[in-house]
Amino acid sequence: MRMFFILMLLSQCSLAQSGSSADISQLSWLEGTWNRTNVKPGRTVHERWIKTASGDWQGWGVSMRGADTTFVEKLKILSKENSLYYVADVPGNPELTYFKFTELTTTGFVCEDPTHDFPKKISYQINGNILKAVVSGNGKSIEYLFERKK
Repeated sequence: MRMFFILMLLSQCSLAQSGSSADISQLSWLEGTWNRTNVKPGRTVHERWIKTASGDWQGWGVSMRGADTTFVEKLKILSKENSLYYVADVPGNPELTYFKFTELTTTGFVCEDPTHDFPKKISYQINGNILKAVVSGNGKSIEYLFERKK
């Protein structure tokens, strides 16, 4: 019985180690193109995620008004120093922003950079073909709802 308890405890500890490089495999649900469903009329927004040959994830967020591209951000999820990071390359920011994973499950993740102006926290949660992303900080929160492109 004691050995069972120790094995259960070790199992729980290994599951709780969010951000380790081995956990990046839990992000397979993110792959594909996601079309945002809660946008103003005349606008389209999508995110696209692919797994790279190195095992990291590469993403792009694109916002359009009609046929005109209004915003593009380059995204990555990578392993660095035995932790996972969501890296945003956004126009107007002089440097890349690294959000460290603070939680990772088979259905979502949370990453944070408390020193960043906004957002300080980013979370993604999958439920079937629906993806919910929330950016928050400084008492403000914005929710993005996406549906997987068929």
